[in-house]
Amino acid sequence: MSSDFEAYEQDFGTVTADITNKIGRIPKLSGEEKTQLVLNVDKQLEEVRELLEQMDLEVREIPIQSRPMYSSRLKSYKQEIEKLEKEFKRSRIAYSDEVRNELLGDDAGSSENQLIKLREERAHLLDNAEKLERSSRRLEAGYQIAVETEQVGQEILSNLHSDREKIQRARERLRETDANLGKSSRILTGMLRRVIQNRVLLFFLGAIILVTVILAIYFNVRAH
Repeated sequence: MSSDFEAYEQDFGTVTADITNKIGRIPKLSGEEKTQLVLNVDKQLEEVRELLEQMDLEVREIPIQSRPMYSSRLKSYKQEIEKLEKEFKRSRIAYSDEVRNELLGDDAGSSENQLIKLREERAHLLDNAEKLERSSRRLEAGYQIAVETEQVGQEILSNLHSDREKIQRARERLRETDANLGKSSRILTGMLRRVIQNRVLLFFLGAIILVTVILAIYFNVRAH
């Protein structure tokens, strides 16, 4: 797991270095060129956020005894990306002296206040956009949790339904077993009764034969 974390670290270092370089170039550009570079940096920042998420997942899989070291490194990377995001926001509303003069021309001095006001308005709009994006992410995360909770609930209900059916089948088998035991008991009782009757009959027949033999002997002796 640590090898995967270190691989993500290398990717993080490469991408953030490229972002830092591009952030330094943004104020020197204007027009379409600046817009494209801003979009490119924004895309790279999203890529870095995904790397941080992957690193966070890897840290959770690392053994507890080694986890604090990696958690500390991850925390520093998160602070670094926060700093880069702030610098990126400032660079989007900043202009170098050369670009500002090019945009304002001869009215640079008289339009300085307007430019400052424009910067403030753009900064305010960017702050609102970032707040909206964070709120959207929180809502998306909440929705995902709700969906997962609903799925877990459905699985629990399904398991309960399955368990109920198993209990019902077990009860039915128990009733059938009780009925079979009752039937078997009646059969055994009947067989025992017949065995007793047969033994009594045999005893009675034996007694008759014995009496007959004794009488025959007696009359035979008496005749002589």
